[in-house]
Amino acid sequence: MADTVLYEVSDGLATITLNRPEAMNALNVATKVALREAVESAAGDAAVRAVLLTAAGDRAFCVGQDLKEHIGLLVRDRESGSGQTMSTVREHYNPIVRALAGAAKPVVAAVNGVAAGAGFGFALAADYRIVADTAAFNTSFAGVALTADSGISWTLPRVVGPGRAADLLLFPRNISAQEAYELGVANRLVPAGELRAEAEKVARALAEGPTVAYAALKESVAFGLTHSLEETLEKEDELQTRAGSSEDHAIAVRAFVDKEKPKYLGR
Repeated sequence: MADTVLYEVSDGLATITLNRPEAMNALNVATKVALREAVESAAGDAAVRAVLLTAAGDRAFCVGQDLKEHIGLLVRDRESGSGQTMSTVREHYNPIVRALAGAAKPVVAAVNGVAAGAGFGFALAADYRIVADTAAFNTSFAGVALTADSGISWTLPRVVGPGRAADLLLFPRNISAQEAYELGVANRLVPAGELRAEAEKVARALAEGPTVAYAALKESVAFGLTHSLEETLEKEDELQTRAGSSEDHAIAVRAFVDKEKPKYLGR
């Protein structure tokens, strides 16, 4: 894994850190490959019970595609007629978003600065976003004559509504941290100096929680967004049966009766 993405697992928490602060954590090819590997590793590791996605530096969470590298790749494509540059959506962005959104465990994004383009998309793919009061969001795509990717055409309308999503996509602009909170993009707004500590506190609490129940909650919400009430009720029955047969449920009930704090096993 390239040093542009750091990956660490400790006590059930996988911390993934974008590590190109000098480039505002822009996504060059090496970084996209490393990030894909990291999120897929975290999603597939049964020992990981929660994921924290964050970034180095103060200025940016991730400003999306590295346009300096992108220009050179476009020139190469024109000369060769290959069109390989835009395959990054299929090869990198889509797997990253699938792993974040589809992980059977909660994913927390700690947004420390600007989140633009795919950086915004990755933040939206997380289940919970803790945002520094100095951060900002920008869809960016139309500003460089591109359409949405990194799942943002699916996630953004579901968070802010289709009307606001259309406005933010057609007329890209910086969304302040306060506005992001008011729109529902930010779940929690904290002073910049407290972001990392607060994000780690939240992520570690989730890593110590009932992992099977969290996975079922993620699946049920995603299912309900695209299915009828009747279909969703059937899915809830299926998922509740799964959660109810978990060791963590038995632990929780026993702890409730005994008036003790449950110590979950994540299974």
